[in-house]
Amino acid sequence: MQKLGSAPSRRKPSADRIAGAVAAALLVSADFTAIADEGSLRPYTIVRGSIPASLTGAAGDPARGRAIVLDRRLGACLLCHTGPFPEERFQGTLAPDLSGAGSRWSEGQLRLRLVDAPRLNPDTIMPPYYRVDGLTRVGSVWREKPILTAEQIEDVVAFLSTLRD
Repeated sequence: MQKLGSAPSRRKPSADRIAGAVAAALLVSADFTAIADEGSLRPYTIVRGSIPASLTGAAGDPARGRAIVLDRRLGACLLCHTGPFPEERFQGTLAPDLSGAGSRWSEGQLRLRLVDAPRLNPDTIMPPYYRVDGLTRVGSVWREKPILTAEQIEDVVAFLSTLRD
């Protein structure tokens, strides 16, 4: 039986294979100076499927957030997502289109999706960008370090919140 969204002549890659490819792409193309090194994660509270409060206590910068989303070495978002980025020729189609993300989800919901997407969907291929515990197949340079800093998470949340159409 063909699953919705799958090509009839191709098998859908497993979540493990996709997650491994995303992790490999992040590791291979990483600018290691950009890896978050906060020492410890800032505390947050999850309330009904969201993290309502900023991780930093301040709003992020949408321009910096856009740069992170488009940066294939840092966020690697466009490996899986597509969106309103005409200057980016190659965009993924494995995950939801980011167009209208600010209309579909609140800032708190976006924040939880970035911080720890597997908490919402254990089968997701999206990595947790601000979690360090309970992970498998993590490269040595990434161990005990989140992919993005709290400030970077807030910048991406601020940017995604601007995507209303």
